[in-house]
Amino acid sequence: MSHTDQLQRFSFDNTDIRGEIAHLETAYQEVVRRHNYPPLIAGVVGQLMAATAILSANLKFAGRLTLQMRMPGNITLLQAETNEKGQLRAIARYDENATTADLNFTDGSLVITMEPDQGQRYQGITAIAGGNIASALEDYFAQSEQLASRFWLAADGERFAAGLMLQKLPTPAGKEADLDAWDRVNHLAGTIKEEELLHLPAATVLHRLFHEEQTRIYPASELSFFCTCSKPRIAAAIAQLGQDELNSMVQEQGKIDITCEFCQQHYSFDQAQVDALFSSQPLH
Repeated sequence: MSHTDQLQRFSFDNTDIRGEIAHLETAYQEVVRRHNYPPLIAGVVGQLMAATAILSANLKFAGRLTLQMRMPGNITLLQAETNEKGQLRAIARYDENATTADLNFTDGSLVITMEPDQGQRYQGITAIAGGNIASALEDYFAQSEQLASRFWLAADGERFAAGLMLQKLPTPAGKEADLDAWDRVNHLAGTIKEEELLHLPAATVLHRLFHEEQTRIYPASELSFFCTCSKPRIAAAIAQLGQDELNSMVQEQGKIDITCEFCQQHYSFDQAQVDALFSSQPLH
């Protein structure tokens, strides 16, 4: 069953528990079709995108949220980014000479970075074991935010990626807490099957899991693929190398060719365009 890329927020009345379901279809396929990732990597890239989409609800400002898996071994980096508009992109770096059977996720770090367009950058780091994003995020929120959280993430490596999160917020002063609610909804959520999470609309998932709870569903927000690369951005980056270095590269190669590692968009700079970087002339 096809469904639009969306982030669905929900909560349970008379509790301090909130949740989110992220479904990625077109956005995930846009990443997969640009890269010939082995199935193992493509699947975890999808999980990381779903997790990033879920965390995008924490962006209360214009800016960017990035999740990075940094590891030793033959898979060294997985990265997914989003902004406050739910626009996502992702990449993986790995030993392309390794056989599919030899590729594996080693223990490493999960890095969460929030970068507002205006304001202070924030970064949190937690351990990640064997590529288990859900467990690493649960540890991060427990240790850094003191929030009990659960994550369920899935991706088929080709078409669909999805995620479900539950989070227990602090009980406001003077409010009587439902002491059994967290265990109860966690038990219900734990019955979710990967096929259901991937292929069923959020409303159907919520009804199947929590039809005995008083579930409040909020308006969904759209998710999409979008790469922030552009010729001016690439130009600003290569200008940091200096005019002499760029001139030397043009002399050796005839032009400077750069491909965005996220979207595979190709950019070229000839001598006139390099000269324009260091003058008042507009770049064409």
